[in-house]
Amino acid sequence: MSGLTYREAGVDIDAGDRAAAEMKRDATRTFIPGVITGLSDFGGLFAVNELGLRDPVLVMGTDSVGTKLKIAFALDRHDTVGHDVVAMCADDIVVHGARPVCFLDYLGIGHLREGVAEAIVRGVADACVLAGCALIGGETAELPGMYAPGEYDLAGFAVGVVERDSIIDGSQVQEGDVLLGLASSGLHSNGFSLARRALLEHAELALDSAVPWGGCTLGEELLRPTRIYAKHVSVTVNSGTPVHGMAHITGGGLPGNVCRIIPAGLTAHIEKGSFPHPPIFDLIREAGGVAEAEMYRTFNMGVGMVLAVPPDEVEAAKALLTFQGETVYTIGQVERGDERVRLS
Repeated sequence: MSGLTYREAGVDIDAGDRAAAEMKRDATRTFIPGVITGLSDFGGLFAVNELGLRDPVLVMGTDSVGTKLKIAFALDRHDTVGHDVVAMCADDIVVHGARPVCFLDYLGIGHLREGVAEAIVRGVADACVLAGCALIGGETAELPGMYAPGEYDLAGFAVGVVERDSIIDGSQVQEGDVLLGLASSGLHSNGFSLARRALLEHAELALDSAVPWGGCTLGEELLRPTRIYAKHVSVTVNSGTPVHGMAHITGGGLPGNVCRIIPAGLTAHIEKGSFPHPPIFDLIREAGGVAEAEMYRTFNMGVGMVLAVPPDEVEAAKALLTFQGETVYTIGQVERGDERVRLS
């Protein structure tokens, strides 16, 4: 057979099939009760009724890794970004009291290079196990001409389930509630455009240079995986401990996310000195001369999830979360006021 082929046009179907087979093996180990298909040719199936809920409501979320991928490209390291995309999606839906049950990923790449897609999806599968959800499908699109050599985009889609009368939406947040912050692992997956500008362009730091606090290189610190809170938060909520509202601290930082769960007439007063800031934030601030207010509205500053809890339930919530391995800070309280969020 002669003439132009799909491979000559830039798409290698055989390489895609080999990568898909490896991905399927990774996905299968994430399956949980309710999955009634493997990675089918067209869609994944999940039986919600097998979860034993009375009045189930689906909660869905989607997100991407963002420009953190630029660090992965520069280091040619692709085993952590899959973890990030699961964390960003699963932790968005757990704040509504939902248990994440299904996840799908989308990888758009210019050219499939052996091992790259497999490493990404292996990270996705590992993170799905931590979040307690099944990697039930996805798409790997080879798109020659769409991306620079060695680059790709990665997005994810999570589906969770919650009883209708157990939905958490912030409407129950009230004066006197205590704000608990769960420690972040560092930057997570937000603010990387500013972080890269400050560290790599403004201060001209090298990714292979050692960080001042030791233990890793700057590149390794920037690729530190986003914490996955979903399973631990679900256990806490399902234990009967009342949680009036939760906020996943992503783009917009503490002020831009906590405000989303505070009813009109109330203010979340967050005490800036109540929790430590991982040293990467100080390095960014100093390297770029970034103002404190800009830091707080761009980064999580050390807190990746906030829970609003009644004062008489604080110790029980902290004990349960700590038992599961979370580091918990009391970071403030809900007061009367019109600011929604006040940092002091």
